[in-house]
Amino acid sequence: MNGLERWHHVMKEGDMEALYDLLHPECVFLSPVVHTPQEGREITYAYLRAANKALSEDFQYVREVVQDNHAVLEFTVKVDGIFVNGVDIITFDGDQIIEFKVMVRPLKAVNAVWKQMGEMLEQLRAAS
Repeated sequence: MNGLERWHHVMKEGDMEALYDLLHPECVFLSPVVHTPQEGREITYAYLRAANKALSEDFQYVREVVQDNHAVLEFTVKVDGIFVNGVDIITFDGDQIIEFKVMVRPLKAVNAVWKQMGEMLEQLRAAS
């Protein structure tokens, strides 16, 4: 199973153990609401785990473009009743994710994602 197939498995099954293994130790996460790159497997895992929990209402990938070791996955989801349209831009190093960038539109959706992700990250931090 290649990296993109592994990513789809994580999303379909909610397999957080597989997610951790999928992330390269030097993975970088680029958030639509945090201006600095988040560097390392641990912080990337925390963001993606929180997103998996916070952004699950009607989440679906609607388009996929793959070239070499890059994949652009367009998604739709509802957050607090607000329609969100975005893309996950994933770069692979072998079969692991080395960079994960998320872009979201429209502005109202960005604000809803920011609020929901902040709450989820705080809950996960408190549970640890």
